[in-house]
Formats: sequence, C-alpha cells, structure tokens
Amino acid sequence: MPFVQAHDGERLSGVYGGGPAAATAVLLHGAGNGSKERLLPLLDMFLAHGIRALAFDFSGHGESSGGLRELSLRRRFEQAVAVIDAHVPADGPLVLVGFSMSGQTAADLARHYGERVAALGLCAPAVYAGEAWDVPFGRGDGEFSQIIRRPDSWRRSPALDVLRAYEGRAVLAVPGTDAVIPPEVTEAVQEALASRSQCTRLDLPDADHQLGLRLRDHAGERRELVSALLTGLGDRGWTATRGWVAKQLPEGRTVVDSGCLSGGWSSQMRRLTLDDGTELVLRSFVKPFFRRHAPGLLNREAAVLALLGDAGGVPAPAPVAVDATAEHCDHPSLLMSRLPGRIRVDEEDLEQRLDLLAAQLVRIHRVVPEERPRSYQAWTWPEKVRGVRGPLWERAVDVIRRDPPPYEGRFLHRDFHPGNVLFTGAGAELRISGVVDWVETSWGPADLDVAHCSTALALLHGPEHGLSFRQRYEAHGGHRLADGRDHLYWRLLDALAYCPDAAKFAGPWRELGRPDLTPEVLAGRLETYVRELVERYG
Repeated sequence: MPFVQAHDGERLSGVYGGGPAAATAVLLHGAGNGSKERLLPLLDMFLAHGIRALAFDFSGHGESSGGLRELSLRRRFEQAVAVIDAHVPADGPLVLVGFSMSGQTAADLARHYGERVAALGLCAPAVYAGEAWDVPFGRGDGEFSQIIRRPDSWRRSPALDVLRAYEGRAVLAVPGTDAVIPPEVTEAVQEALASRSQCTRLDLPDADHQLGLRLRDHAGERRELVSALLTGLGDRGWTATRGWVAKQLPEGRTVVDSGCLSGGWSSQMRRLTLDDGTELVLRSFVKPFFRRHAPGLLNREAAVLALLGDAGGVPAPAPVAVDATAEHCDHPSLLMSRLPGRIRVDEEDLEQRLDLLAAQLVRIHRVVPEERPRSYQAWTWPEKVRGVRGPLWERAVDVIRRDPPPYEGRFLHRDFHPGNVLFTGAGAELRISGVVDWVETSWGPADLDVAHCSTALALLHGPEHGLSFRQRYEAHGGHRLADGRDHLYWRLLDALAYCPDAAKFAGPWRELGRPDLTPEVLAGRLETYVRELVERYG
C-alpha cells in the first residue's frame, strides 16, 4: 500500500504492507540514484514470511520531493524516524535493513530505538565521521565530501560505537567486489558487530556494491538474507543457544538473568545467573575467523580447564559443556563456571598487580600435563609485518627472519596478559582470583608467555613496565629464559604481531575504562618499546 509522509516541508513517498505482525522490517536505500523501487522484491520476501515491511524514498530520491544537495545524514535519520513513528505500531520490534549510506542511518536508528531493534541487516554498509552528520551533501565537492574523503575519517564514526553495543540479531551482507566501500570499513563494521550481537556474515561473491539491485534480481539471495535476519528473532538471535544451555543445567535449575561481560576480543562472553544464584559464563565465537577454528580452540580449552581443576595454584573456571561445532547452538560455544573478581587495567596498585602477574605466570609454567598440548604457533612472521617503516622496524623484522632459537618446552597459557586475569581485594588484600581464556594453550618457550604479557604491559601502562616484566618473572623463580638475541627473538615475535594497528587489540581495554589508549598513544608506546628491546638485547 503506498503512502506519502509529510516531514519538514518534504513529501516522502513510501509503501508498506502486512497485517498485525509482531515485527516490522524497515528497508533503507543507499545514496546516489538509490530508491525504494529496487527494494520492493525484498519487501515482498519479508511479507511472505509474515513480517510487516515498509520502504520509502529519502528526500531527493525516487518519488519524494526535495533536492539531494540539501539532504544530510541527520535529515536521513530524522526522515526515517518520522516514517517509522507514523507507520509502525508503537513499541513494536524493528528489523532495520540499510544499504550503503543507510548503514550509517540504520546505526543511528539503532541508537534511537534501542531494544526495539530486534534485527539489523547491513548491506555493503558505510559509516561516517561524526562531524559529517549535520553537513548537507551538496554537489559532491563541498564540506561533506571533504570530510568523508579524509583518510581514515570513518574510524571516528559514532556508528561503530553503536554497533559495538548492539546485542540483537545482525547480518552483514558483503559483495565479492566493492569499488565504493573500502575493505577496512567492512572489517571494522564486522569487528564492531561481533562485540555483542548475534552476528552472521553473508558473503555474495558474484555481487558488486549495488546490493539492492543484486537482491532485486536474485530471489535465492533475497531469501537467504531474510531467513538469516529472522532466525531466532524473538530471542534476539539466540534461540538455539538458549535451548542448549537449558539442557546443560542441573535438574530444576533455570537461567533467570544474563548480560554481556566486557573485556573479550576473540569471542563474546555472557554472564548467566541461575535461579539459585549460581553464575556461569558462556563463551561464543561469532567472528568468522574464530568460528572457523572453534573446534580446535574450544575443545582444547575445555580439556585444559578439566586439567587445571586438578592442578594447584592456577585458579581457572570449571568446564560445564561445550558445543565446539555449533551443532546445537547458534555459534560455537563453551559453558563454564564463573570465577569471582574483575579485570584490572587501571593504574591503582599497579606495582603490586605486576608482581602478582609474574608470580602467577611462574605457577602456570610449573604445570606438568599428562599429555602435552600442541606446539606454540607464531602469530606473525616477517612478511606479515606491515604499516611500519624505517631503520628500527627493518632491524626488528630482520631479528625474526632467523629460525626459532632452541628452547626447553613448558606448559604455556599463550595469551597471558592483564585482560585475562581476574583480581579481588585491594591493598594488602589484593589477590588473583582467576585466569581465563585458555583457547591458545600451547607447549613452547617460557620466553613467549613473558613476551606476550610484556607487550601488553608496555601498551597498557608504558614501555618501562613491559621492559621490566622479565625481571619480575625471574625474581619469583620463573623458568630460565634465553639471553641476548635469542630472548629478543621471542620478544619481537610477539611485539611485531601488533603492527600496524595496536589499537585494534585495545578495544576491550577502552571498554574497561581506558579511553586514554588512543591509536596515537599505543603506536608511540609500541615504537618506544621495540626500540628499547633492540637496544637492550640486540
């Protein structure tokens, strides 16, 4: 059914259909010559699934009035709000589907409508710097164009913060060839969605940026997108996982509350509270890379947690159940006990915490498993180090071109750093209450665990703390470490894995209260740390 919505002096042309369904799909076209017309077959697909749906032309597009030059990101958002509020049942769930520029608009609407947004579909999405929001688009050579053409200006987009906080169902549709949206933008959107949403990536290898046209002409791909968006809609995409968790609980127990835990980078972590007050943690791999490797990672972690339950001195969660292949869950998942305490990345009690970290790592290295875990894997190599240039970096990369030095193998956590350690108490009562994230457990040189924690400390608290962590470890009776260039090899093998974007790994730290860890600060600390390592051990 067609409609015309008056708003701010414009007449917005739209169409909607469907009866009293629980949710309404709102389809938002892109910029340029985009319009609702190309989205009508997609609208019909939602109707066929029993979902109300609407699409409309932004001003300056299709059959709506107005000029494209006067349109802005703000006006797009306000026009969408006017249409939704007029044609969608109040407080009804929303399924937002944004194409290209409307990726930004969909994120703006997700911020505005909050928990009403049950699903979010982003099709070759764009996001923009916050300063571009109010600026009219103009003729293509004005202020708006200047802002969005500045290198990496999109990295400051508030839309990415919205997507990181979004906890509903999300589908990211990615064309095989996109001459409009840089791959770095798509990767950043995917990373943001993977923080908390139940996210699926839908790759369309034969498509280009014009996904509206592609979906118009390919019914199978339309069906795949709609099906993915509507899977588990009532449970915000977690229907299968909820059912699996319920079957793992003791008889008579139920989950009465849940919430996202901060601090994860590779996976989503959720707190589950049972009706008797017991708390569990659910780890789910959502990012495509980690989902592909989940069988090895999660089965390894479950086995290590069972081993550590019999080992003294290493407080680790107890495994409850694992579905490493997502046979029963929406994503590969591990259910485990929740340990007391919290992650500490602040500066208070820092010296005491560093000593506790060193002593804990020594105890980890004393674990003697009946069966050795897999050998360590390097996380970088000379050809992978990109984005840094100059004599210092060339010299550092040359260090890791050699074969690995000989070493006496030890049981390694392999990802030991402050983000994976829980603390309780303060002052004289400060204690480590838990060590988590054992998916990378390996057999290798103690130097590698020391190196990884040292790099993290250099980025979090300053290069001097990363440089001195070896001395703390040795002071607590740590396993003998290599000397000179052999030790330098292991330190740089870890540090160079953070090139070229150390900030990418610091997102959880900023979530935990460290907004001072800007890309500039982290890049400076990493360079200083590498320079000092080369001078000290080279």
